[in-house]
Amino acid sequence: MADRILLSPPDVTDAEEQALIRAFRTGWIAPLGPEVDAFEQELAEFGGRRHAVALSSGTAALHLALLNLGVGPGDLVVTSTMTFAATTNAIIYTGADPVFVDSDETGLISPVLLKKALQDLEREGRSASAILTVDLLGHTVDHDRIGEIARAHGLPVVSDAAESQGATYRGRPSTAFGDSAVLSFNGNKIMTTSGGGALLTDDPEVAARTRYLATQARRPVAHYEHTEIGFNYRLSNILAALGRAQLERLPSMLERRREIRAAYTRLAESIPGLTVFGPEDTADGTRGNCWLTSVVVDPDVAGFTAVQLRDHLQKDDIESRPLWKPMHLQPVHEHHRATVDGTSECFFQNGVTLPSGSVHRPETIDRVLDSISQLPTASR
Repeated sequence: MADRILLSPPDVTDAEEQALIRAFRTGWIAPLGPEVDAFEQELAEFGGRRHAVALSSGTAALHLALLNLGVGPGDLVVTSTMTFAATTNAIIYTGADPVFVDSDETGLISPVLLKKALQDLEREGRSASAILTVDLLGHTVDHDRIGEIARAHGLPVVSDAAESQGATYRGRPSTAFGDSAVLSFNGNKIMTTSGGGALLTDDPEVAARTRYLATQARRPVAHYEHTEIGFNYRLSNILAALGRAQLERLPSMLERRREIRAAYTRLAESIPGLTVFGPEDTADGTRGNCWLTSVVVDPDVAGFTAVQLRDHLQKDDIESRPLWKPMHLQPVHEHHRATVDGTSECFFQNGVTLPSGSVHRPETIDRVLDSISQLPTASR
């Protein structure tokens, strides 16, 4: 695997090693501890929130965010169809059912179709219990329009910002929106704790209940007392130390990923039929984190398909993958409701995600660029 170029391998340095040693030498090997406390404070400050709760995964954070809203069996949660399975799995964990909404031209959830989905439910005498938005590949949803729709229907919003740590919407951190926001620190994310996540909120009661549920719902008494079901969802002290080092290095890692996206953008501009996926940065302070850069192939113009591009990269030992397969097309969700117009399916069929990790040096990305340029129909 030494010569294989991966999508987004962890970017770790001596700083992370020293943080792990520091945590180890304090003796706080068991879950929780001073590194967790400090990590939560730093996450909240960076994310524009009053509180953060460090958890074992982004999925765990999504699950608890929905439970905090009282979502349960028989409820409906409206969410994006173009997402990773964790988003919808968390809905299912609560006993609720997802209602899928398609993307617009940006690849993010369509506010127009979101509004239609909610209106269709209301015409049938039904209603959703929450909206679960998804920031895709580091791009933030249109929080203003979605917030307006949510308020009109009296619905809370959970922001799945698992892929957008470091991105901004109109100058504010991506995690500053929604009743709560969720992060993932999985190994391939823009910053990692190996495995981990967090829930961010401005509500101290939500933060307290999240901590309570995440520690097996143990009551604050000397013996083990439980009045409801809890979960083993807290992040360890050792991993929190790793996260603190990563958070400190995040600005430089963001800048490197932006450089990589810029290189792919320049290449796409030279190849007809190839465009970079997702919205561009805007003057109002909306800026993606460039976690993963994907390109969309128009085969009629480019002269090659997304599959041919991926096969070509594979032969050069370069990892790539399609964009997310929409959830409404997944066999496990075929019985769930969806308001779609084919946009996300088109992105799935024609999108290719390229190596984007901040650990990749210029010569590594040059190898990817050269490989794409060597496609017989890519040279112009």
